[in-house]
Amino acid sequence: MFPFSAVVGSDDMALALTLSAVSPSIGGVLVRGEKGTAKTTMVRAQAALLPEVEVIAGCRFACDPADPDPQCPDGPHAAGAATAVRPARLVELPVGASEDRVTGALHLGRVLAEGAAEYEPGLLAEAHRGILYVDEVNLLHDHLVDLLLDAAATGRSTVERDGVSVSHASKFVLVGTMNPEEGELRPQLLDRFGLSVEVAAPRDPDIRVEIVRRRMAFEADPAGFRRAWEAAEQELAGRIVAAQELLGGVELTDSALRAIAEVCAGLDVDGMRADLVTAKTAAAHAAWSGRTTVTREDIAAAARLALPHRRRRGPLDDHGLDDEQLEQLLGPDDPEDPDPDPDPDGPGPDGDGPDDGPDTDSGPGGSESAPPEPETGADDDSEPDAGEAQAQDAPLVPPSGAEDAAHDHDAPAPVSVAMPEDPFTTRLLAARRTGSGAAGRRSKAETTIGRTVGARRGDTGAVHLPATIRATAVRSALAGADPAADRGAAAVARRFGPGTDWDLRRKVVEGREANLVLLCVDASGSMAARKRMAQVKSAVISLLLDAYRRRDTVGLVTFRGAGAQLVLPPTGSVDVAARRMRELPAGGRTPLAEGLAEAGETIRRHRRRDPDLRALLIVVTDGRATAGDDAVDRSLAAADALAADGIDAVVLDSETGRFRLGLARTLAARLGAEYLHVGDIEADTIVTTVRGRAA
Repeated sequence: MFPFSAVVGSDDMALALTLSAVSPSIGGVLVRGEKGTAKTTMVRAQAALLPEVEVIAGCRFACDPADPDPQCPDGPHAAGAATAVRPARLVELPVGASEDRVTGALHLGRVLAEGAAEYEPGLLAEAHRGILYVDEVNLLHDHLVDLLLDAAATGRSTVERDGVSVSHASKFVLVGTMNPEEGELRPQLLDRFGLSVEVAAPRDPDIRVEIVRRRMAFEADPAGFRRAWEAAEQELAGRIVAAQELLGGVELTDSALRAIAEVCAGLDVDGMRADLVTAKTAAAHAAWSGRTTVTREDIAAAARLALPHRRRRGPLDDHGLDDEQLEQLLGPDDPEDPDPDPDPDGPGPDGDGPDDGPDTDSGPGGSESAPPEPETGADDDSEPDAGEAQAQDAPLVPPSGAEDAAHDHDAPAPVSVAMPEDPFTTRLLAARRTGSGAAGRRSKAETTIGRTVGARRGDTGAVHLPATIRATAVRSALAGADPAADRGAAAVARRFGPGTDWDLRRKVVEGREANLVLLCVDASGSMAARKRMAQVKSAVISLLLDAYRRRDTVGLVTFRGAGAQLVLPPTGSVDVAARRMRELPAGGRTPLAEGLAEAGETIRRHRRRDPDLRALLIVVTDGRATAGDDAVDRSLAAADALAADGIDAVVLDSETGRFRLGLARTLAARLGAEYLHVGDIEADTIVTTVRGRAA
């Protein structure tokens, strides 16, 4: 295992993990960052530094001898019971784990071998008084997220299933790592993480060289490399133990609590958990620095770790904390501070040790975590000037020999970047046919979660007991068998054995599935006119928010000028899609055929990778095709090809004005798609929602 103290360039993450080790009640750490930034390496390495845990000997639930769980399934534990000491556990929760593996279930081996009903503990029991680590936590299935939320909120895991009724203590430090490009966390789970940090590969060549040098040295001689860092590891482990012992004596004065409250209120965070976590983190930081009184520097370090993810009201909000705003809220240094530390990034009281203070160069409070919006000359909602409007209005008429002069020959097409209006709640746009994909919240499908609507024969799925009984009774009656005599193992083999026409029936469950929502957006000059692009961007971002709530995969194709571009391949990260949509320029001709062709090819590629995830194509356009003399014919041919491929689609007509040509409606008819105007997708403007139509 790579030594924790040998990791270079991840100071914020090292500090957050260390403070969680000093004070587990902080609530764990969420690490957001790009791939290849040593997230998993640091989590596993830090677990080796934790002090050993004393448990009651033979207890599968790691009960504390000083305070055993009165409801422990292996209890009750008598006073003076034998104890044992073992290392603190790091339990890894795979994103594809089953519910039985997480919470525990009936021990099938004991049932089959001995006929005894015994509970087999799951991962939540193993993680008690240790660390529960979830790599790619944002990809965790919703039903597992619900289990984590329940355990994190109550400190207990309860199982009521298969004749098992068990409740046991489950208090753990939750550590999750994720790549934001693959999707965001549910807000409820995000708030359960005490601290949050952003990590990125360093841009300093000297640091990168040192990282490569250390990693290659470790791979060449792992044992020798660990021996070289053994003294630093032991010193760091000793500092954690010393900080844990000092933590109980750290004083949180009234002035410190008021400063924390003013910071949380000034940053407009939700709820009171932010204040509590910040206070606990500030106390842990003071203990880690060898102080017994919380100072301004401790509060600043705690705020940078505990508050950025709590300021995020929605999936499209930026992460990060404004350092200047934090400094203003904290106010000037207290002249009566008993232990001032003007350099929070410097060494601690003992003069060494990693990360004795907050890192202000990057991370949740630094510039890397909240990049500014790009500035352009047209990032406002103002109308284009007369010359620009004239150039952009030309494509509004289908090609008839009189093309816009700005688009002819070598004249550059005008380009503008419109800012979207406020997003809104959209109506439900769904695929028309019934699918069979993973459970979600959009289109109708046969899933494992939902309402039982029938029964079928088969060898997979949950058993439909009433239907099975009915089928057995009907078959026995038709065969003239005596129900009283037709019993036992021979009857079971006769009805359910190989080669028989089984009486066994499986449930048909109707629910909803997640989809690939592929947005194909017209970004031509006609969309830039009359503030139309601002309305379109608002609608698209609102659809992205809806996709986030329904746990869909999203993709973005745009077309303008001479062709189409896959701006965002299918991903779970709607905030990346929204950011690219905000920055999308508009101008030039309308290559509608190319846009539809690119969308179709993207869906076909995705089908080969994930055939069960159905696609819903949403085309946002006014229906005009102006790229080439045969643009209209090619566009209709591309629409026919998509319809023949069985792709479910919705056309959002962005055409505005008193006189409308209705070309988008024609396109929708050729696609076999649902037709809506952009202004009609807002939920407040309609009485009914769009639902999946029968095939």
